[in-house]
Amino acid sequence: MPSLRLAILPAVLLAACASTPPPAQPAPAQQVAQPAPQPPPPAQPAPTPPPEPAPLSPASIYFEYDSAELSSDARSALQGFYDAVKDRPLVLVRVEGNCDERGTAEYNLALGQRRADAAKKYLVNLGLIGARVSAVSNGKEKPRAHGSDEASWQQNRRDDVTPSQR
Repeated sequence: MPSLRLAILPAVLLAACASTPPPAQPAPAQQVAQPAPQPPPPAQPAPTPPPEPAPLSPASIYFEYDSAELSSDARSALQGFYDAVKDRPLVLVRVEGNCDERGTAEYNLALGQRRADAAKKYLVNLGLIGARVSAVSNGKEKPRAHGSDEASWQQNRRDDVTPSQR
């Protein structure tokens, strides 16, 4: 019987191979629609630099006789000056208080300092950092107008507010 088994074995193997379907051929590659390449975005125009700020100009504010109180005109001038320097952190401000020739040197130095301090306080209250503002008194030593009349005295009762770079 061993010879019969040997004879049947190849027949069984052939029969098993014949019933096995042939391996499937891969399907032909389907063409997948590729999206068209996107054109590069249009070149953005170079951003325009912000306009150069206008040059800063000194300002002068005026006081009544024997007063360090800021008038509405003085507050308006200080507001304009503040608006010009607030976004320029490298700009320092010097306020110089001045007086007319009447009064003693000591009195006028003290009055000039009160005037300069009043302008500084107003600028700081608007939002300027106090360390950027210096206040000094010239007393009657730097008159703008030379004369001993009301028009000259009025020009000399002032604060000069001056910008400078660090």
